[in-house]
Amino acid sequence: MSGAAAIDRAPVPEVAAVFDAYSTPQRQALLALRGLILAAADEAGVEVVETLKWGQASYLPAKPRVGTTVRIDVLKDSADGYALYVHCQTSLMASYRHLYPDSFTFEGERALLFSSSQPVPEAALKHCIALALTYHLAK
Repeated sequence: MSGAAAIDRAPVPEVAAVFDAYSTPQRQALLALRGLILAAADEAGVEVVETLKWGQASYLPAKPRVGTTVRIDVLKDSADGYALYVHCQTSLMASYRHLYPDSFTFEGERALLFSSSQPVPEAALKHCIALALTYHLAK
């Protein structure tokens, strides 16, 4: 992926179909989060592949051993909640808690939780996404 063309591209059809099933506020929130993921990947110089994993929109580095997958989805039984998920066996959530203890709502070792009615801390979130997408490079 490179530049604005990658960020502005439409979701792959299977991901678009999942997004289309959600309410307008949740769909808009997920599309905005997708844009942050693509922007963070572009800024970090990581080419990402967009796909579905476990029925969730997923973004993973195209090259192996670069980073870990980032997934996004709505929260079940929530009218406006959505989340960004990372692999629970990484140290990413510990890093996020250390770097941004008051910026996010955390769920265990796997998710950052959001509400479509509240703004997200974009700069901090892009940094967290970049840390995930380059996770193996940092080791």
